[in-house]
Amino acid sequence: MVNNEQRRRQLAREKFERQQRRRAQARSKARRRNAVLASGLVLLLAAGATAYAAGGLGGGDEKAGADAAPSASPGKAPDPCAKPAPGAPKNLQWKKEPALTIDTSASYTMELRTTCGDITLGLDADKAPRTVNSFNFLAGKGYFDHTKCHRLTSGGVFVLQCGDPKGTGAGDPGYTIPDENLKDPKLSKKIYPAGTVAMANRYDAKNKKNRNSGGSQFFLVYQDSQLPPDYTPFGTIDGGKDALKKIVDAGAEAQDQQTGNTAPNATVVINKAVVKKS
Repeated sequence: MVNNEQRRRQLAREKFERQQRRRAQARSKARRRNAVLASGLVLLLAAGATAYAAGGLGGGDEKAGADAAPSASPGKAPDPCAKPAPGAPKNLQWKKEPALTIDTSASYTMELRTTCGDITLGLDADKAPRTVNSFNFLAGKGYFDHTKCHRLTSGGVFVLQCGDPKGTGAGDPGYTIPDENLKDPKLSKKIYPAGTVAMANRYDAKNKKNRNSGGSQFFLVYQDSQLPPDYTPFGTIDGGKDALKKIVDAGAEAQDQQTGNTAPNATVVINKAVVKKS
C-alpha cells in the first residue's frame, strides 16, 4: 500500500517529468523557429506561400533572402504613422540591368521619405557598385514611390524589408543584379550589424542555387541579426533611426498564410525615394 510520503514523491517525480517534456518541446520549437528565420530571409523575392515554405530572405526581407514565417511581435499597437501620400506603385519592369552610370569614387545617399518619418541611407558605391547603380536607376524612375515596407521580423533576425511594389515579397523590377561585397569583414561572424542595409534575394543555401538573384527588395537591420553572408550589404542607416524605432515598437501582424509575410502594424509606405550624389 502506498503511503503519503511515497505518493508525494511520485507526484513530484511526475511533475518534474512533465516540466522536462515541456522544456524539450520548447527547445525544439525554438530550433525550428530559428532555422525558419535563417532560411526565411532568403525567400523574400520568391512568389507565394510555396516559395516561403522553402525558406529565405528573398524578396529580399526576405530571404535573405527574408521561408517559413519569422516571428512577429505579439499584439497590435496603435498605428504611429501618417496616412500615405496620394498615388500608387508603378510596377515598372525592365528586361535587363541598367548600364553602370554612377561614379564609384563618389558618395551617394538614398532618402526614404516614409509615412513614419524620413530615413537616410548611406550607399557604398565603391563596394557594391552595381547594386547602388540599380537603386539610383530605380529611384530615378519612381519605382519605390508609394510602395509598402511589407515585412518586419524579430527573434534572431531583426529587419524591416521594403522595395516591393506588390507589397507581398514577390515583386521585382524584371531583372536581377549580382551579389556584391559578401566578404565584407563586418559579416565575418555571420552577423549583420544593426544599421546595415542589405539586399534580399532568392538564394537557396541548402542546395546552393539562385545566386545573384537580387532585384529591388532590401532590408534595414535594426538590431544585430544572425544571418549567413549571402545578402549584399550595400549601405548603412545614417539617419531616421527614430522613425525606424517607431515602426519596430508598433510590432508586426501574424503571418499571412498566402505570402508568408509578417507585415508591420505601422503603415510604412515610402512616399518618395531619392538617391543623391554628394
